[in-house]
Amino acid sequence: MEYATVEEMAKRWGVCAQAVQTCCEAGQIAGAERAGGAWRLPADTEPPQALRGAKSAQAGAGQTQAPAPHLMPLMNTPFLPGRCQESIEEMPDGPAKEIARAEYCYFSGQAEEAARRAELYLTCEDAEVRLSANLIYAYASLTNGQIRQARYALSEIQNTLGAGAGCLPPQLQAVAAFVGAAAAVLLHLPLPEGLPEPGAWLPLLPEGLRAFALYVQAHYGYLQEEYEKSLGLVEATLAMGADKYPIPAIYLHLAAVMDYMSLKKTGQAQKHLLAAWELARPDDLIEAFGEHHGLLGGMLEAVIKKDWPEDFKRMIAITYRFSDGWRKVHNPAVDHNVAGCLTTTEFAVAMLAARGWTNEEIGRHMKISPNTVKKHVSTVLQKLNIERRKDLKQHMLW
Repeated sequence: MEYATVEEMAKRWGVCAQAVQTCCEAGQIAGAERAGGAWRLPADTEPPQALRGAKSAQAGAGQTQAPAPHLMPLMNTPFLPGRCQESIEEMPDGPAKEIARAEYCYFSGQAEEAARRAELYLTCEDAEVRLSANLIYAYASLTNGQIRQARYALSEIQNTLGAGAGCLPPQLQAVAAFVGAAAAVLLHLPLPEGLPEPGAWLPLLPEGLRAFALYVQAHYGYLQEEYEKSLGLVEATLAMGADKYPIPAIYLHLAAVMDYMSLKKTGQAQKHLLAAWELARPDDLIEAFGEHHGLLGGMLEAVIKKDWPEDFKRMIAITYRFSDGWRKVHNPAVDHNVAGCLTTTEFAVAMLAARGWTNEEIGRHMKISPNTVKKHVSTVLQKLNIERRKDLKQHMLW
């Protein structure tokens, strides 16, 4: 039998190679089989129904690329640092472009504007647009202190995942699973009931979203204290080209910082933090740094504060606003009340102390004296009404 590559069949069918790859991984192309690290397809096979629909739509529009997915379109867009907003303006007008604008507002620390834009699409008939809007609205509402609105959006995501999700087409099942996992894991909540195994939906996502989904999986591994496993997932995803998608790549690099700090490998952690900052700074994609502050083990204080003091102040402002809303959703839902009475510096010191770092190690890392560390730890113990360092963990992020 004669075989052809994914690229050859994509050209023959008039669709993009990514669409063909996705259908292969979903088992939708008869006779397709893996050969080494690539797929080969029977040269005489017909395109599956999903690609026939895409080809028809392209022919009607005079396009050569498959229609872009509407789920978190900016997250799924490769762009050069500094060209984020330009990439949005190049998108076709419509709901997906408006969602991309809401994404940019969120990832650049403009939570109020992100929520305002996303709110317009919370009940959109397009499931991908609707899920995107609810995810953005939920997290923006946390920062805005609008906890009732955040809970509403999270419940809408859960409803989509649970109510008849098994009857959805495979791609929409993947979309629902992706959003459901992201909403739960990043709030350190239990995974939703009915969530499929990652292997069932990860291959159906387009490349950029798959990179972010792998960040979510790495974050989940971190929460299970499987730091080496989490790191392996991050490093492999980045090695396969995730850096061309700046938003997922920023989050992947920050997950690596979390893991390396847990392993006391500060040199590697700093390398990944600076890689994330190099991707983020040209487009002011600052939100992720504020979100992750408590998990980065004082790395923002050690690396960003001195050379980028104004950006550091903005990160800390995001941290205070986001973490306050985060705790109001997280703490009542699980048997683990994360402390809310500490300053960001106290929290960073306490995170390291809870992981077994000595005062000397913390001081060397955060560029403060061991005596200052000792004072911070003493203040933390007093605020939390505990007596021993080993009791800190129950009040920290894990």
